[in-house]
Amino acid sequence: MTKKLSALALLVAASLSGCAAQHAAKPAPEAHTAVTAPAETGVVKRELADGLYEMVLSPKGDALYVASAEGFKDVQGGVIYKLDPTTLKTIGRSHTDLKNFALAISPDGSTVYATNSLDGGISAISTADGKVKNRLLFTERNKEGFPYGARQVLLHDGTLYIGGVADPAVVWVVDAETLKLKKTIKNAGQWVTGLLWSEQTQRIYVANGGGEILIINPRNNRIEKRWKPLGDKPALLLNLAEDKATGRLFVTDNSKAKTTLVLDIHTGEVIKQLDVGDSLAVKFNAKRNELYITQRESGKLLSLDATTYAVKQSWDLPPNPNSLLLSEDGQTLYVTVKQAFNKDHSTNGPDSVVRISLK
Repeated sequence: MTKKLSALALLVAASLSGCAAQHAAKPAPEAHTAVTAPAETGVVKRELADGLYEMVLSPKGDALYVASAEGFKDVQGGVIYKLDPTTLKTIGRSHTDLKNFALAISPDGSTVYATNSLDGGISAISTADGKVKNRLLFTERNKEGFPYGARQVLLHDGTLYIGGVADPAVVWVVDAETLKLKKTIKNAGQWVTGLLWSEQTQRIYVANGGGEILIINPRNNRIEKRWKPLGDKPALLLNLAEDKATGRLFVTDNSKAKTTLVLDIHTGEVIKQLDVGDSLAVKFNAKRNELYITQRESGKLLSLDATTYAVKQSWDLPPNPNSLLLSEDGQTLYVTVKQAFNKDHSTNGPDSVVRISLK
């Protein structure tokens, strides 16, 4: 495997977190895609494909899009899968020439935006026919000459914010309609890993691998504040969630601190450090007052009472539960479950998508 792919393997293992060779997103025969109902009531699991990462739901809630990088060993390109959000059966797929990781979707549901981490880019994909409509490849290169990894993507008010994994890292600000670069926010610390728009503060929060939280004002796209909630303690902060009613910011770390931090979203003060172990993806559910955390190492998904922080429920989702997506009504949770990498960067089987009914 090339040095470039080796670097990506390290990135995506800690992550989660987009022409040519396009095909229309038409239903196709199923392959290694059995849909099963595990022992837990209300849980549906489907083995789908290699290299699954993030998901988005269409605004109408009638389609679940899943980003796939496909394999990292002798496999070119990736796929955007379109699934029935209830049955998890394939209703469309778009084969892309680049590998796909993080996703966002336009408010009208016409465009899915996929980051292409290996190539340092972002692709806009039509949901009508599955074709890539537009693409932007960023020009930054690291000291080895490889592109900065385009990891997370956040769509806010017609603008895409894309985290660049480098040291020092950047946040690219891109017009969502034209995919023209508007600005590059520099000096974002070591590896931009997580992005969040706060409805309460009207600011963008950025997590990085140096244990920092950056606060960006979207009106001028400048960094206003830098917090380091754990001080000098080693931390690789990853994913973010907000409780806008109480002004709490939840931040995970599954690498160094192995915790979930609860911060005051205005001051950065640590309200509580949750001793639940390694924490990867995090979602807050205001409808049910619950917090969901994936634990890559233990193979579990936790549901916590968001007031007491007591664990309410635990699902076994081996080997490595990864990304989370919550439905608009707060009653359905989706999880991607990844296989471990072998030494040659292959895996022993396809990654899975899990649907959990919370009712």
